[in-house]
Amino acid sequence: MQIILVSHARKLPKTLDLADRRLRWKLLSLLSLGVLGCIGAGVALALVVASPRDRALTEIHDLQQQIRQQNSQLGGVRRDAQRDLDALAMKLGQLQAQSTRLNALGERLIQVGKLDDGEFNFDQQPPVGGVEDAGSSSYALPQTLNSSIGQLASQFDLQQAQLSALQSLLLDAKIESNLKPTGMPVQGYISSYFGARADPFDGRSERHTGIDIATPYGTPVHAVAEGMVTFAGVRSGYGNVVEVDHGNGYMTRYAHNSALDVHPGQHVQVGDVLAQAGSTGRSTGSHVHFEVWYDGRVVNPLAFVRNRR
Repeated sequence: MQIILVSHARKLPKTLDLADRRLRWKLLSLLSLGVLGCIGAGVALALVVASPRDRALTEIHDLQQQIRQQNSQLGGVRRDAQRDLDALAMKLGQLQAQSTRLNALGERLIQVGKLDDGEFNFDQQPPVGGVEDAGSSSYALPQTLNSSIGQLASQFDLQQAQLSALQSLLLDAKIESNLKPTGMPVQGYISSYFGARADPFDGRSERHTGIDIATPYGTPVHAVAEGMVTFAGVRSGYGNVVEVDHGNGYMTRYAHNSALDVHPGQHVQVGDVLAQAGSTGRSTGSHVHFEVWYDGRVVNPLAFVRNRR
């Protein structure tokens, strides 16, 4: 098959022989290029026509990715904020526990120290005041909340240390008070005082080394101070006697008892029963002979029995 191409009347026509293999490849290549050019032009036209929508879809997709990233970051911020809130809540709980302990300690100090109830009231907030600062902003509170809690904790620690020191002083004073003879060892009245007196048996002048407290037979005899029983038995003239060493230079003696309720080496507290009143030894009737010794010397017990703990 042949194709004759006439381009101009004066020029000779061109003949294309399709039987030629090389010619067929050239025509096929030109046809392919034409088809590809048409396809490219269509794609370009489609892109020109559809590009606003695609750009919008692309922007929406990018925004969605940004939103997901921001949500992830927001979740991290929330977790960090929750951890901070948990830490603050823990600190506040610790401060509340310290406040409760301080209140209990304050009440103990009031009772031990016998302070006026109106002087320290741990159930109410301490009165405070100040001029209002109009320039301050409430939004600054969260920024200084942690430091404020730290200052409050330090203040509580200082108060606790001070109250603990005061408690130690008061308890030491109470211990010292418990070791000092105070009060009557038995219920009754003083029938004979300390010092010179006429002997009840022969009328001669003698030195009475204690006081006699008249009381019914069998009345409990109590320790007037904390200490250790150093003797519980019979002494000449004293009958059944109990002696208690209080460890601070004081020793007390309880004589003429009908029965003894303690033994040597026994630790006794204030008010513990030592013996039963009687009339053993050199005695004219049921009573308790009470002596107080200090640094190895017998002293007048009258000031001690009239004192109150």
